[in-house]
Amino acid sequence: MRVTRRGKIIFFLTLTVCLAAASVAVGFGWIILNWQQDVKVVLGIIFFGAIIAGLILNTSFLIREIRRNEQHDSFINAVTHELKTPITSIRLHLQTLERRKLDDAQRQTFYRLMLEDSDRLMNTVEQVLKASRAGARKGEHIAVDFAQLVEQCVENARTSHHLQPDALRYQSELNGKGSEVRGDPGDLRTAVSNILDNAVKYSGSRIDISVRLEEHAQNGLALRVQDRGVGIPPNELKTVFKRFYRVPNRTLPQVRGTGLGLFLVRTIAKRHGGRVSAQSAGQGKGTTVIFELPRSVA
Repeated sequence: MRVTRRGKIIFFLTLTVCLAAASVAVGFGWIILNWQQDVKVVLGIIFFGAIIAGLILNTSFLIREIRRNEQHDSFINAVTHELKTPITSIRLHLQTLERRKLDDAQRQTFYRLMLEDSDRLMNTVEQVLKASRAGARKGEHIAVDFAQLVEQCVENARTSHHLQPDALRYQSELNGKGSEVRGDPGDLRTAVSNILDNAVKYSGSRIDISVRLEEHAQNGLALRVQDRGVGIPPNELKTVFKRFYRVPNRTLPQVRGTGLGLFLVRTIAKRHGGRVSAQSAGQGKGTTVIFELPRSVA
């Protein structure tokens, strides 16, 4: 499929170049033949420029649509995988429970695994629903202790990913003071959890994540989540926050996702008057995601 789309892009680019070259040849030939007639020359230049601009705009639109369709197809494939895998796992465990006699310990293990798969299903559905409502009008903001919220998200990440405390460390420079922001607690929790989940997923076998909450500028907070994972190429640092976009990862091909996590983080940051950015020295050199919020939002 990708080869076909790449071939289409090459075809349209080649077609545009050929048409533009033909237009240039015809246009300059016409101008040379009529160079003594000022009005015809001016009109010819105008129409010639319009044709070239139309060709370029049309080709740019077609290529953009081809790439957008490719992203949509990748998103559908990723969501299908994220839904099918836990459903298959739950089904297999239920069939085993139905057909075999298991002791209490085995049944409890199966129940725990099925609950984890159910949580994974729920998280995928919630990601898609939240992304579909990303452009909706924001709700009423309330006072939120951001330091406490981050600490809870870190504990939840440790539990869900079965991590030791030293694998995911949290430190706050605020000492319990000045960490209040105005916002939607659910949205903020989603943003922080998505950043932490990404850091864990792309750390590979060596999970070493540092979470730090600090003051930023005059009246802001900055949450820095630094991992030692696969890193991000410099030219992808801004693109990773686009909807459906996932960085091609050859180091960890088993890592799946919907391409919505960081898009939601950026949307939530903007909705709360903040911003999010990523820093990385390149592939294999880890990534730092910086989530910034003002202490008070009107």
